[in-house]
Amino acid sequence: MKDTQFNEIPVVIVGGGQAGLSVAWCLKQKGIKSVVFERHAKFHSWRENRWDSFCLVTPNWQCRLPDFHYTGDFGGTDPDGYMLKDEITAYLDAFAEKTQPDLREGVDVTRVTPESEGYVVETSVGTWRCEQVVIATGGYDTPIEPDYAQNLSPEIFQMHSVDYRNVDQFPEGGVLIVGTGQSGVQLMEDFTRAGRDVHLAVGPAPRSPRKYRGRDATDWLYDAGHYGVTIDTHPDPHKALTQTNHYMSGRDGGKEIDLRRWHLDEGVELYGSLADMSGSEVTFLPDLAKNLYDADKSYVGIRDQIDAYIAKNGFEAPTEPPFEKVWQPETERTALDLQEAGITSVLWAIGFRPDYSWIEADVFNERGKPVFKRGVTAQKGLHFIGLGWLNTWGSGRFLGIEEDSRYLADQIAAQMSKVSA
Repeated sequence: MKDTQFNEIPVVIVGGGQAGLSVAWCLKQKGIKSVVFERHAKFHSWRENRWDSFCLVTPNWQCRLPDFHYTGDFGGTDPDGYMLKDEITAYLDAFAEKTQPDLREGVDVTRVTPESEGYVVETSVGTWRCEQVVIATGGYDTPIEPDYAQNLSPEIFQMHSVDYRNVDQFPEGGVLIVGTGQSGVQLMEDFTRAGRDVHLAVGPAPRSPRKYRGRDATDWLYDAGHYGVTIDTHPDPHKALTQTNHYMSGRDGGKEIDLRRWHLDEGVELYGSLADMSGSEVTFLPDLAKNLYDADKSYVGIRDQIDAYIAKNGFEAPTEPPFEKVWQPETERTALDLQEAGITSVLWAIGFRPDYSWIEADVFNERGKPVFKRGVTAQKGLHFIGLGWLNTWGSGRFLGIEEDSRYLADQIAAQMSKVSA
């Protein structure tokens, strides 16, 4: 490395999404220079990796970038609404215009290596030396598809949700959607609206009420302090870190998703978790009843939390009837021939995994996940932001990014002052 020509900068931020730009803004306010490297264009995942009908699942008022809370100037005028994709990018673009980060777009970061007094960051536009590195790439690098997807007949069309834009990308016929997180259930609605036959492999994702006792459920939970619970004080941190997000929808002003009702009212065929594929044959685990039950248990649990909060504080709020199951599977269908069922395509909505192979630092556990305390790792000067439960539920969302980015900027400033002293 003796002959390498270095660029010098105090802080390198990898990732030009809302998390990376938020940290850059908080550092700028402290007089600390940083450069942000983004391998695509800024906010690429919002602009390019979302489907046409995509909208927020959380209300607009939760969009709280540092010094740039939602006001209705961008992305509609309703704080209780749910911004559409183009409205979200307009809000983000306005934040970038205000904060003016040193953002280098179209730059690949290929290696981050610790050295005695900081880090060497190798990129497609040269090599940089810095004291601090912030990883703000999120956890959505590699789309997940099981190995057995390769065993599916080539006559069956396959796509991952990252490439999905609208139903017209798919051949005529039925579709098997795999996964019931927030993406899977929203794509289910896209296809049913288009008049397609929809088959859904139901996983273990929990669900949430949307409107309950006169307000959005997230409003009640926020007021009750639910979103202020940190991972350190959470009663079940393992569950918090491993559980899929609760599914509901912001479409058409917001709605909850009861898969039992979608089966009855819209004809969506429900199965348990997908287990294997071979030719046109697919098999499912016999866990549909359990997964529906567990999702409803989560749903009722949230209602109970809200009820307890209302009762404790003596609030006046309209009452609602108790939850009732409108349908129960009589048998567990564990095998299906897609061609015989008229299913011509499979849509994967089972998530993503991060790729940190380019970071040469001993900060990862046996599963390859970074280990940190509120984003600060044991490797001095190496930090993460924009991940779920970095500190609270809101850490991987708009709601918690301001608190997390300010905290991280404080930690970076403290570490740098110790060096200079």
